[in-house]
Amino acid sequence: MDQPSIGDAFGEMIRDAYAVRTGIGPRPLAGGRLPRPVIEVIERDDGLINGAPADHYLDEPGDWQPWDRRALRLCRGRVLDIGVGAGRVALELQRRGVAVTGLDTSAGAIEVSRKRGLRDTVLNTVDEFSRASVRYDTFLLLGNNLGLLESAERAPVFLAALSRLAAPGARIVAQGADPYGTRDSLHVAYHQRNRERGRLGGQLRLRLRYRELATDWFDYLNCSTDELEDLVKGTGWRVKSIDGKDHPYYVAVMELDI
Repeated sequence: MDQPSIGDAFGEMIRDAYAVRTGIGPRPLAGGRLPRPVIEVIERDDGLINGAPADHYLDEPGDWQPWDRRALRLCRGRVLDIGVGAGRVALELQRRGVAVTGLDTSAGAIEVSRKRGLRDTVLNTVDEFSRASVRYDTFLLLGNNLGLLESAERAPVFLAALSRLAAPGARIVAQGADPYGTRDSLHVAYHQRNRERGRLGGQLRLRLRYRELATDWFDYLNCSTDELEDLVKGTGWRVKSIDGKDHPYYVAVMELDI
């Protein structure tokens, strides 16, 4: 069986989702005429395949989950939206007059966010961008992007990069998900397998697939709030508050100790 090509699968998916929603640009077609729904396919390293419509990356605030709307109230000063995607959150902040930069590693995502009107974008990793001279007051990690902490080993490196970009008193506003309430035997077994390998239970090994493309494999972390407290110890960041009104989803605010 042929293997997928490694490339910007997320960017291609976002481009197609934008084209299907707006009618602008080439669209994936079924039977040569009808637009196909754009489906995000996530492959886990145990063979699990999940899929969901990709259109939600383009949602307007009225379609957001309640925790996203509450999270925006926690932003202050200059904002770096990490994993900006199609720009749904950054665009709303921009509409509100907030100075916001959208950062992503996907060229396609950056292209779409700019087409949608986002003025300030960066195509880069957090690690590389941390060498820049700009400073931010809020780092935004919505859309479950607390997962970008990746692992117990990677989290201090990621947080150190944010520290280099941080203005005095900076904060991280991050949305995560506690993975341990599930009774699904497939997920429970995966958590146990992770622990046996010395990994955090909710540490996912994933790749995204779209049409003929796939990303490289990457780690993505779902963790409990207790695990988050442990991850930030010794990094200079501290957990200031947890909004757990929509458990198992939560919004954590972390602040940089001066």
